[in-house]
Amino acid sequence: MNSGLYILIAGALLLASIVGSKASGRLGVPGLLLFLGVGMLAGSDGPGGIEFSNYLFAQWAGTVALCFILFQGGLSTEWSLVRPVLKKSLSLATLGVLLSTGVMGAFAHLAFGLPWLSALLLGAVVSSTDASAVFTVLKERRLGLRGEITPLLELESGGNDPMAVFLTLGLIALIQDPGQSVLGLAPQFLREMLLGALLGYGLGRASLWAINKLNLQFEGLYSVMLIALALMTYGAAASLHGSGFLAVYIAGLVIGNADFIHKRSVLDFLDGLAWLMQIGMFLMLGLLVNPHELLPTAGLALACALVLVFVARPVSVYLSLAASQMPKRDKSMVAWVGLRGAVPIVLATFPLLAGVPNANLLFNAVFFIVLTSVLLQGTTLTLVARWLRVREDTPKRPVYPIAYRPTGTGRNDMAEVDVGPGSEADGRRIMDLKLPPDALVILVHRGGEFLVPKGATTLQAGDSVLVLALGDDLKAVQTKLGHQGTVRAALGPPRRKEKSARSAR
Repeated sequence: MNSGLYILIAGALLLASIVGSKASGRLGVPGLLLFLGVGMLAGSDGPGGIEFSNYLFAQWAGTVALCFILFQGGLSTEWSLVRPVLKKSLSLATLGVLLSTGVMGAFAHLAFGLPWLSALLLGAVVSSTDASAVFTVLKERRLGLRGEITPLLELESGGNDPMAVFLTLGLIALIQDPGQSVLGLAPQFLREMLLGALLGYGLGRASLWAINKLNLQFEGLYSVMLIALALMTYGAAASLHGSGFLAVYIAGLVIGNADFIHKRSVLDFLDGLAWLMQIGMFLMLGLLVNPHELLPTAGLALACALVLVFVARPVSVYLSLAASQMPKRDKSMVAWVGLRGAVPIVLATFPLLAGVPNANLLFNAVFFIVLTSVLLQGTTLTLVARWLRVREDTPKRPVYPIAYRPTGTGRNDMAEVDVGPGSEADGRRIMDLKLPPDALVILVHRGGEFLVPKGATTLQAGDSVLVLALGDDLKAVQTKLGHQGTVRAALGPPRRKEKSARSAR
């Protein structure tokens, strides 16, 4: 088979995944299920017949892909929204992962007779959630979740991967060296997390300085530069025995919540890159598995999947958030959205490469567990949200016929402000509102049409107003126009979900 044919097949698989993801979203099934399915159909057991069993390459490629996915996740996280749920998220990402590992390990040991360390290893591999897949479904179905649920899930999904990686590698080390003390892993964990956090923050700040100080000749080079900085951040943390995944997520969080040159175009590009990495990773993992090998482990995997969904995840959520005043309905929804995705499958390659006993059994069981989790939880999100009464429909936002490209040299914000009923702006002319002199009302969206505003234009409740203003002036506009301070980012980079947010840079 020549190289051209390989390239043709790769492009066809990508296109099939992209086109099919639209239909899967409408059915309430996360796109990752389709991506995995396309990979399995193209694999050795499917009509495609492609032989692929390079676990080392799969692990390396999966690590790189997760690096970019987490980096983009940090870039798109609004710190102002997730900061109030920081403690809850940290509890879920640490204590929650430990509890889930323990419950799953105890069940696998008692029910199926797996050795304790192997059973706990299975629990550790499937302990991290993949909320990015959930957000895809939520956006397609225009399903919002009330209160703190969405930011809590967002921050948890970025923080629990490092914990799962540490537990997986730690348990593999214990299996290979039974004389090693479990308590000896505690200092290693603290060092990895602390180094990852410090390096992520420090390199994130350094990256911002470099982006804004280097005057590159071409705009496209800024995207390439950010890719290089993300790889260096992960590599530096991993080389110093810190958590590379935590470092790259925090670096993305620092960069994404600050101003830098060509921010919108850079974030648009990185969002597309993250999608490419996600689709490519799922396709590769689908090629890696042999469906006929899943059948012998189907009973074990199905039982573990049901325990994970109905016991381990709820127990970990409720105990991790025991000190929180979060309503029980919200906690229950958080428990149900504990979707498993690509991370457990990538982690399942570590025991295989390390030669751990029962590694093949663990890999096949993990793959089956992920599929079950996606099918069971991913298709019932809307139903469960409605049943728990935590659903909020997200309105479809208008697409404005203009573009705003901040250069990073100023601090003007482009934002969309909704005119609320009973607000100061409802029924009044723009010229009578006495808006700050540096605030410019650019467009008014009303009833599906765009109006070019004039001073005599009368605003109405339900209007969406596009405003260009400085930070403090924007807040003043928000106070006059927005009912209960409703302001949304306008013309910014794509987000993982629809949400109220700070203005786009």
